[in-house]
Amino acid sequence: MKFEDYPIAPEIKRNLADAGFKRPTDIQFKSIPAVLAGEDVLAIAQTGTGKTAAFAIPVLHMLHAGKKNSRNNGIRCLVLEPTRELALQITEAFQQIGKHTRVQTLCIFGGVEQAPQIQKLEAGIDVLVATPGRMFDLISQGYVKLDQVDILILDEADQMLDMGFIKDIRDVIKHLPQKRQTLFFSATINENIKKLAYSLVRNAIRIQISPKDPVAKNVQHTVAFVEMDDKRFFLERVVRENPDTKILVFVRTKVRAERVQKAMERVNIDSKTIHGDKEQKDRLDVLHNYRAGNFKILIATDVSARGIDIPDVDMVINYDLPDQPENYVHRVGRTGRGMRKGKAVSFCSTEEKIILEQIEGFLGKPIQILEISRDEYAETINFSEQPSPGWNNILKEIEKNEAELAKWKKKKKK
Repeated sequence: MKFEDYPIAPEIKRNLADAGFKRPTDIQFKSIPAVLAGEDVLAIAQTGTGKTAAFAIPVLHMLHAGKKNSRNNGIRCLVLEPTRELALQITEAFQQIGKHTRVQTLCIFGGVEQAPQIQKLEAGIDVLVATPGRMFDLISQGYVKLDQVDILILDEADQMLDMGFIKDIRDVIKHLPQKRQTLFFSATINENIKKLAYSLVRNAIRIQISPKDPVAKNVQHTVAFVEMDDKRFFLERVVRENPDTKILVFVRTKVRAERVQKAMERVNIDSKTIHGDKEQKDRLDVLHNYRAGNFKILIATDVSARGIDIPDVDMVINYDLPDQPENYVHRVGRTGRGMRKGKAVSFCSTEEKIILEQIEGFLGKPIQILEISRDEYAETINFSEQPSPGWNNILKEIEKNEAELAKWKKKKKK
């Protein structure tokens, strides 16, 4: 079945054709008819399967078809997202697919001035894409009213739970009409997600796209056993031996992201970081420039980069193995998207071997080991152009990182 065969607005069909979308993915094929029929939907599908369009296409059609020439007052659809980057990405998708329709979409999130957001809210919108913090701020000030919402969409629900938003989700329900359509989309499913989902949906149609291999077949996976203190040398070597490769590097913490970036800076490798401690404008600038190819190496934490659609990533490097096995799938899903080939390289230290076993158990198969001889290992350490920073500089860097961490913890308590 092609998109042109669906009973959706011609404007939406034209936008999909202009974007090069001809046939629906599995999650879209199974979700769109159910959403169009007004059913509650619980959909589980891995990263990169087209979940956004699976709810955006039918929702945009229903809102467009239900509007007259004059604007309706009130928000008709609320989309909740765990991060600012995801909220912006989803908004762009709604705007692209909904071009030339009568549907207006607005994204609101914290970390920026609220006045422009309030001005757009007061002008009237149909779809509100929001992160919980800013949305509740504007609800308390009386600028956001959710009493006319027909459709609630919880996107990346597993990440919402991981980030502790369950209370926010339950609080927002109090502001919504009891009679509404609820769409629940998640990359993974567990007992906590099931419990939340079934407390929100009514007689939901459950759709689960679970391929035998949870990661894309066109991604080559390897793991190298590298001790924690030596990882920076191996990262440098991989980068220098692949000068034209677009690489996304995952680390475990925000402080570690900055530390790795400084290590690359000392050997004259241009890289940027993205994590929750950076100002919103800086995060958006970094993503924009990385997408545009203005630099090749992006160092990220799981929360800030998960679910973000970054085109043409050639290689994912797990500088640190993820604490949760399923996050391995989310990370490597940034490469090998569509018909492109991708590579996933993991650095595993002695203390991380138990995590590697858990990841392989989750995948249902072992990851190919990249054998490194003693001579090759020593050669990689010597390969580095990094000068010895000296004990004083090391201590200063540790003190700086600890101060940044303390500052972040203090800010978090507020």
